[in-house]
Parts: sequence; C-alpha cells; structure tokens
Amino acid sequence: MSDFRNSHSIPATADMSVDAGLRSFMLGVYNKVALGLLVSAALAWVTGSYPPVRDLLFSTAVFPDGVTRLTGMTLLGMIVAFSPLVVLLGSNFVMKNPTAGTAGGLYWLIVALIGASMGTVVLVYTGASVIQTFLITAAAFGALSLFGYTTKKDLTGFGSFLIMGVIGLIIASVVNIFLQNSMMQLIISVLGVLIFAGLTAYDTQRLKMTYYALGGDRNAMGVATSYGALSLYINFINMFQFLLMLFGGRR
Repeated sequence: MSDFRNSHSIPATADMSVDAGLRSFMLGVYNKVALGLLVSAALAWVTGSYPPVRDLLFSTAVFPDGVTRLTGMTLLGMIVAFSPLVVLLGSNFVMKNPTAGTAGGLYWLIVALIGASMGTVVLVYTGASVIQTFLITAAAFGALSLFGYTTKKDLTGFGSFLIMGVIGLIIASVVNIFLQNSMMQLIISVLGVLIFAGLTAYDTQRLKMTYYALGGDRNAMGVATSYGALSLYINFINMFQFLLMLFGGRR
C-alpha cells in the first residue's frame, strides 16, 4: 500500500469539478468496498456458525444458558487473525511495481483473511447488535467519505498524524493483550473509532487527488482502485469492530 500512498505526487491544485472519469473511478472503489464487506460478512458467518469450520479456528463452549460462546482461538485461528497484517507488511517489500491484477489479488486475499477471522464477532456479540452497529458504521462511513470528497481543506498533514496514531494504537493493543486492563481497552476503542473515522475522510480525499495525478494511466488506475478500496475497507472494518467493543451487546 505504500506505493499507492506515496508513489504519485499530489498536485498542488486540482480541478474540483466532478467529471465522468472521476465518478467512474470512485464508483469502482466503492463497489469493490461493498462487495468486500459482503464477502467478509459471509465468511464471518461460516467461520462463526458452521461447526466443522468454526472448530478449526476457534475454541467454544456451550454455557448453562445454552448459548455457544467463544473461549479462545486455535493455532490456525491465530495464524488467520494475524495474517492480514503480515500480508500487508510483506506486500510493501514484494510488490514494488504492482499491476492491476496483483493489486486486486492482494485486496481479495486481505478481505478473505479478515472475513474468516471475524467469526469471533458472530460468537461474541448478538445478531441484533451486530446489525445495528454495522448500520451505524455504514452511516458514519458514508458521511465521513462525503466530507473527504467535498472538502477543499487539505487533509494531508492530518492524515500523516492519524497514520502515526494507528501505529500507537497497534502497540497499545498488543500491550493490553497481556495487561487485560478494561480502562485501557475503553480508551483504545474510543481512539480507534476517532482515528479510523479521520482516516476515512483522509483516504477519500487522497483517492480523489490520486485520480487527477494519474493522468488517465489505465494500469495505475486499476492499482489505485484496489489499493484505495483496501484502505477504505480496513477503515470500515476497524470502525465497526471498535464500535462493537464500545456498544455491542454480548451473547
């Protein structure tokens, strides 16, 4: 993803009028995000609800109230959960000059891995709270993306600050795996929602500026569509998960 974020300089000024090419480009990004979320939801349902698959990834137990709940993760489940981060980091070194095809393959691989690992959502939270939180996330995501698309304020500096915030968030989350501090988890969840909300606006503006910078290069457009969809997809998933931690009703 570093190639998408950094390899194309952003023009100091751009024609902010909406043209057919820009509409087509952004529609391609959002269609890919929507389809990615649909695939992730289907995979999460399978890995969280279908016992033969569920038991490969997660440890569960039937509690006295008759509800099957998550009690841990198998080795395979842990590998699947951490694979998206490993794949993303590895792609920065391996995919120096990506094509539209390889960028698309990376997108769907990440979507599949994240979707499979999100069976935990099905096992931990009630169906009603998952649906409610998804709708809230979708509404917030749409509003933030619209703001990033329409604002004339340059969000580049703001985005750089938020990316540093993501690094801090990852470190804090890893530390809290060992500490298991509820107050720290609350702070991480609140900051996570705010950081990925800001990144949604930033990445949308970045995509718009990238469209102008690419100058009609079809292969570069294909790469940017997949990388842009990946950025927005990850923002959505993270906002959704942090909101669930804050407001989701547990099984």
